[in-house]
Amino acid sequence: MIGRLKGKVALITGGAGGCGLAASELFAAEGARVGIVDLPHSNGAEVAKRLRDAGHDVIF
Repeated sequence: MIGRLKGKVALITGGAGGCGLAASELFAAEGARVGIVDLPHSNGAEVAKRLRDAGHDVIF
């Protein structure tokens, strides 16, 4: 059921790795606007760019 979270906003702490990354990807795929929060030296910027390039609304 793609789109179950359309119109919702998700702020995901630790969203650039591990379980947080999986949550970021899933929430984005379900239509949520996603804010990834993680440590500055994480790969958060790359994750956000990859998800944006896939057409999702994501910020880091």
